[in-house]
Amino acid sequence: MVSVCMYLHVHQPKRLRHYRVFDIGKEPHYFDDKKNREIMQKVIKKSYEPTNKILLDLIHKTDGKFKVSFSITGTILEQLKEFPKTLESFQKIIESGACDIVGETFYHSLAYVQSREEFREQIKMQEKALKDTFNAKPKIFRNTELVYQNEVAGLAQAMGYKAVLAEGWDKVLGWRSPCFVYRGKASQIKLLLKNYRLSDDVAFRFSNRGWKGWPLTSEKFAGWVNRYNGNGQVINLFMDYETFGEHQWEDTGIFKFLERFPHEILARGDDFVLPTEAIARYPARDEIDFPHIVSWADTERDISAWLGNKMQGAAFRELYLMEDDIKKYGTPEMIDIWRNLQTSDHFYYMCTKWFSDGDVHKYFSPYENPYDAFITFMNAVSDLKHRLNYIKKEKTNFMSKHLLNEVPQGQEFYCKDGKVFRRMEDLAKAIRSIDDETFYNHVNPEKNDFAAWVEGALGDVVLASKLKRAQKQDTMTRIITSRVGELSLL
Repeated sequence: MVSVCMYLHVHQPKRLRHYRVFDIGKEPHYFDDKKNREIMQKVIKKSYEPTNKILLDLIHKTDGKFKVSFSITGTILEQLKEFPKTLESFQKIIESGACDIVGETFYHSLAYVQSREEFREQIKMQEKALKDTFNAKPKIFRNTELVYQNEVAGLAQAMGYKAVLAEGWDKVLGWRSPCFVYRGKASQIKLLLKNYRLSDDVAFRFSNRGWKGWPLTSEKFAGWVNRYNGNGQVINLFMDYETFGEHQWEDTGIFKFLERFPHEILARGDDFVLPTEAIARYPARDEIDFPHIVSWADTERDISAWLGNKMQGAAFRELYLMEDDIKKYGTPEMIDIWRNLQTSDHFYYMCTKWFSDGDVHKYFSPYENPYDAFITFMNAVSDLKHRLNYIKKEKTNFMSKHLLNEVPQGQEFYCKDGKVFRRMEDLAKAIRSIDDETFYNHVNPEKNDFAAWVEGALGDVVLASKLKRAQKQDTMTRIITSRVGELSLL
């Protein structure tokens, strides 16, 4: 007997609208809500509704012998709030007891590659979302796009996970089969490795009439699975949820295949297991070394589909350069925007290389070409940086309208000519007409009373710093007037 572990990944990004360079500094809304909603409606109708119905029917008709697992990103959970019936259909499957929920990053990001702190934060966010939505705590982890290397195992284990899903790539496995449970290098965590040949037969080749295996019937597929008896223990079928109804349309026969193949598997004496059951039932056969990053994308199984060209690299670096400042100074809304910009799809849209499964992903791209994707993304990042810089200056006391306020009684500036200044504007207006003797009395090589008052009473360290370097009256006038104008615009 062999066990089938079927796992489906559920995700839809929040796509950007056509954000132009002219919008920078003027328009803070980056995402195309209308288009995202339209795509969600289409995917729900074509894929989620019919597939969830079939999955729940299979669970009931087989008395729970058919089992399936989901990972559902935070980005799609937020969008599904507008479609409560669809969300409820996922809840029913999870509540059936025949479904494991798998953990991952909330925003479907590549944070692991750049920021381990952000990576862990997003995993915790996702755990909370799954608890709130499904009352479930995941024990199995999958990184975005099955991105995996040895260190992922250690990080997942430290966060309490028992196993990680990864790609069963030949270059890593060597002579070994993906149809056994393994152990991550230098960890106690178990690995379930995707059988990419059988998974891709369904996900990518099912409707390909030029493929020698076409047509793929449920009987034929169950026979292929059954052949692993004696040569394997667990067949890991990992694929995108949209395989059913979206990547493979209804007229290809994909739904009929889904309705029948579990019965054919069970009829041959094989069974279905959840990831948690697979790691409990089967011991780890060997330790697997993943020294380099492996993903489940294209024929190279690396991350070049997201970070392989200069545009992708520049956009990725620019986004993560904001991390420290946006977490320190940004509003919750801005941090959420920054994290939505981390969604891997944005970088995938910038991919310029040709690869065999590219059309599946580009189907959802809102852009004519990858260059438009890059320009739009960078315009949004530029605006977010612009907004962040203003808040940063304000929070660090560099930019705040309160600097224009009148000082408290007792902190006024008493000028030698008898004038009294209570606000920056008072100083800006009066300094033009101060006579040379009065000016020198307050500004000379030994002191700068104006700079000292601006820093001590007004609290404007930026203006004070500039005034300390100025020795001429007209220069000071220009500096103070400019500062008043700058702060007045806030």
